[in-house]
This record gives sequence, C-alpha cells and structure tokens, in this order.
Amino acid sequence: MCYPLLFRARRRSALFVLLSALLAAALLAWQVPAIALTSAQSETPAGAETLFTAFREAWKLLHDNYVDPLDDSVLLSGAIASMARFAETPDTANNPALPSGGDADLAPLWDAWAAIHRANPLVDDEKLLDAALYGLMAAAGDEHTDYMDPETYARVSEGMSGEYEGIGATVRTNEEYGGLELVTIIAGSPAEAAGLRAGDVIVEVEGEDVTGLSQNEIISLVRGPAQTQVLLGIRRPNVAGTLTFEVMRQRISVPSVTSRVLEGEIGYIQLYGFEGDTAPEMVEALQAMNADTLRGLILDLRGNPGGYLTTSIQVASAYLEDGNVLVERTPDRTTEYPRMGEVIASHVPMVVLVDQGSASASELVAGALQDHHRAIVVGMPTFGKGSVQRWYALSNGGGIRVTVSRWYTPDGRSVSEHGIQPDVVVAYEPDAGGGDDNQLAAAVAVLEGTYATAEKTLARKQAGAGVLGR
Repeated sequence: MCYPLLFRARRRSALFVLLSALLAAALLAWQVPAIALTSAQSETPAGAETLFTAFREAWKLLHDNYVDPLDDSVLLSGAIASMARFAETPDTANNPALPSGGDADLAPLWDAWAAIHRANPLVDDEKLLDAALYGLMAAAGDEHTDYMDPETYARVSEGMSGEYEGIGATVRTNEEYGGLELVTIIAGSPAEAAGLRAGDVIVEVEGEDVTGLSQNEIISLVRGPAQTQVLLGIRRPNVAGTLTFEVMRQRISVPSVTSRVLEGEIGYIQLYGFEGDTAPEMVEALQAMNADTLRGLILDLRGNPGGYLTTSIQVASAYLEDGNVLVERTPDRTTEYPRMGEVIASHVPMVVLVDQGSASASELVAGALQDHHRAIVVGMPTFGKGSVQRWYALSNGGGIRVTVSRWYTPDGRSVSEHGIQPDVVVAYEPDAGGGDDNQLAAAVAVLEGTYATAEKTLARKQAGAGVLGR
C-alpha cells in the first residue's frame, strides 16, 4: 500500500518538474527574441515616437533641400553631442558608424537617448529634443542653416511680418565680440529713446553674457511683451568697458518703405526690408512722386538685412527694362530669373546706397542694378551673403532654416566672401556736417556729377546710368 502512494508522489513530482520545465522554456522562448532584438537593432524609445516626429521631419527636410552634400555620421554625432551637453552627460557623445546605402540608421540616436535617461532620469524631454535639433542643424556647418525652438521661431516669424514687440533695431552678429551688433536704429523706437546707437553691440541681456549664443537666440532674449523692460549690456566703439541700458519694449511697426523728394528734384526711396508688401509699396511711392519726371533717384538699402527672394526680384525689376535679375545655382540645376512686372523711371539716373548692414536681398538688388549699369552703387562693401534659405515649420512648433541654393549676380559674381563692392566708397561719418548724412550727401553729389572721387566712375557709367541732365 505504501508503494503505490510513493509511486503517485513520484509521478506528481516528475509531472510538476516537466510542466515547470516546459513553462520555463516557453518563457525563455518569448524573452530571447526580445533580448536579441534589443541588442541587434535599437528602436525609438517607448513614448518618444510622437516627440521625435519633429526630428525625423528636420532630418528629411535637410536631406531633401540642403544645397551641399551631407555626412550622416557628422549630423548624428552633432545631435548626440548636443543632447549630451544639455543633459550634462558628456560620456554619451560618440561617433556613430552608419551603414552604407539607403536611409541613415538613427539607432545611435535612440541609444544615446536611452543612455541619457539612465544617467539623468529627470531630464526634460522637450528640451532634450530641442538640443538634438540644434546639434543636427549646426552639424551641417552652415551659419545660415539652423534650428529655432518654438518660442524663437514664433518671434522670428513675427518679425518677418513687419510687426513685433521689441526694441526697434536691425541687427547682425558681431565678429569681434560675438554679440549682436545694432545696424539700424528705427526712428521713434525704444532703442532710440534709450540712447542706443548704430554700431553698439549687445553682449549681455539681463546681466547674462550672450556672446556665445546664436543670433536668433539673442534676438529671442531681447524681444518680449510690450511695456516690459530689458536690461542690455553694450560694447560701444571707442568706449571702454560695458555700458548698461534699460529699454522699454514696445510694439514695433517697421515701415517697409519711406520716400520723399529731395532738393534738386531727386527722389529718395528707403527700403527697410523685403517683406511681402515691399515691392507694391515702393511702386506706389515712385508713382506718387512722379518718378519719371525726376532728375535723379536714390534707392537706400543701408542696414537692410534682406527678406524674401521673390520680393527682391520684384524690386530690382522695377528699374530694369530687360535682362536677368539673378542666377540661382543648386548642385543639379542653374536657374536664371528674368525681370518681371512694370518698369518705372527706367531712364532716370540712379544711385543705390549700401553699407555693411546691407545683406542678402539688398545685395541681390544692388548687384543686379550694378551689373546692368542701371545704377551707381555708393557707400561701403556689403555684408556678403550669397545664399538662399527656406524656412520650414516643424510639428513641435519650432522651425528650421535651410540653405537651398546659392545666387549670383547677372554677370555671375558671387557676393559670399566680399559682398558688393561700391563704385564710390564712402564711409559713414556720424558727426559729419552737424548731423547730416554724409553718405546721402555723397549720393546726391554723384548724381549731380560734383563728387570729386566719382569722376572716373561717372565717365565709365555715362552710357548706362548717366548723370543728372535736362
């Protein structure tokens, strides 16, 4: 009797062991593929798929539109290193080796993302994504190809509309200090009221050094809601140390075009930017002053940072009877852009005023009119930006700016290194003539044929632009 009982106990024990072994094998069968998959191919981290949509968008837009060849390893390394700097996990940065052929494998990015979260579980995912995007775009190695976080993109887009809340100045990056140089102070603006001047360089905002930040980042810090103050640290030429200014932000409405008729029946047009309404406003101003009956025209592009490519073509076209305005080149094509639309005062002698703050679209217009011998260019060498960018909005509310082509004057000149060289070089003298504009005075003198250093230039241009007559 005891034996059967013992036998049943052994049978139950053996059955239990067998079932346990089968269960363990089944569990192992489920687990092994997952482990193998993780080690063989990294995937987007759980919960990050939607978040990283913006990165995938930027990656594709950059590859589809950037003017020069890209190195995917460099791009990913830039994104990973930027995330690591933000999260203060420097050991995360690496140099990913990518497989050849097909789309780049983003696995190294997901590995870095996971490693950063293990080292810093409280890291802000949205800020980490911003860091990845900053690094990705910076790795292209082009100062005009970059990422703007949602706040910066909103502010910069607002500025392109002709209205924004800020201090009222056009700016550019200062090569000497690394801050933001004020190129033009808008009349009646908070910047003018506070005593800021063209040539001042913003090196601090609210007591914090900003010389290591990008232009868009500094602009974002300076701008802000109307009726709020911003404290700026300023480096001023020929003044020792850093000056401090408190500026009350206001709603700034930037005039697209201003015009008047100067003494001697000389029409004066100043363009502050190349927005969507600039060309029709300029044409309206020319018609209002009966430009065809004037003895001369001055187009002032000083301090004009540029704007839309189409607008610049429309502006140049207004003064040209025929020919191309520019030539655009990408790796796979060359496109010539002929003049378009109505011609106004095509035979009236003309001067274009430029300076170091004349950039991009301003240079395109000045170069076209110079190549066609339609105008004499007076002032200082321009900024030197001979590339075209397009802006793309991302799903996270931010945006990217991508260099899509390079442009050349009708004669094939590039301005990227040296800018547009004036026919008559005249440096701006702030205190010349009791506050008068010496460059504008020189432009008038050139038109009248009385500017001493312009005689040879005027003789060379006589057949094209001519001098005042009638």
